[in-house]
Amino acid sequence: MLQKINIAIDGHSSCGKGTLAREMAEKLNYTFIDSGSMYRAVALFFLQNDILISDTEQVVKALKQINLDFQYSDTHSRFEICLNGLSVEKRIRQMDVAAIVSDVAALSSVRKELVRMQQDLGKNKGVVMDGRDIGTVVFPDAELKIFMTADVEIRAQRRHKELFATGSEISFEEVLDNLTSRDRIDSNREDSPLTMTDDYRLLDNSHISQKEQLQIALEWVEEIQKKNGNP
Repeated sequence: MLQKINIAIDGHSSCGKGTLAREMAEKLNYTFIDSGSMYRAVALFFLQNDILISDTEQVVKALKQINLDFQYSDTHSRFEICLNGLSVEKRIRQMDVAAIVSDVAALSSVRKELVRMQQDLGKNKGVVMDGRDIGTVVFPDAELKIFMTADVEIRAQRRHKELFATGSEISFEEVLDNLTSRDRIDSNREDSPLTMTDDYRLLDNSHISQKEQLQIALEWVEEIQKKNGNP
């Protein structure tokens, strides 16, 4: 039996981290954890309850009222993030959440609590998790670390197409501005900034297909497993 490993996928907004992580987990029979959806769910709770992110005491109190888990949806054939027992998978993708999620994720109290949850989920290996600081903070000893990126305009085109398909009338320029702003915040925040260290493998998917990026990532897994003594 192949020894299971933990796989960390970090990178910029809207570059397909979740898609790759989900596909890898399915192929490897691993557990997929979308860390970004966890931060989005916290941001949604803050919006719904008028929590001021500048008020540290209010934020800490709100975190104690949040329960996050992943439940399998037969309708969509995937695991979906649930906030206090209710699926919010679709709601957290809307622009009002996207507009504040990087600021929410930059809060030390939020990151500390969610990192604790995420590390607990990965303690038995066999986890594929994507986010911004998975390989640097959550799973610093992950056997495979992938840093995903793509040209920001290509990412904005993909994201705008997704939003348009859901009926959103947001402009391409608004999506581009949002992604540019999130890149800046994610890379420059004081607590756990988005960083590619030397132990990451870079995957730029600007001009490759979803199928091609999956093949590359699975080849990396096979390489590592062979290196670790697996047949």
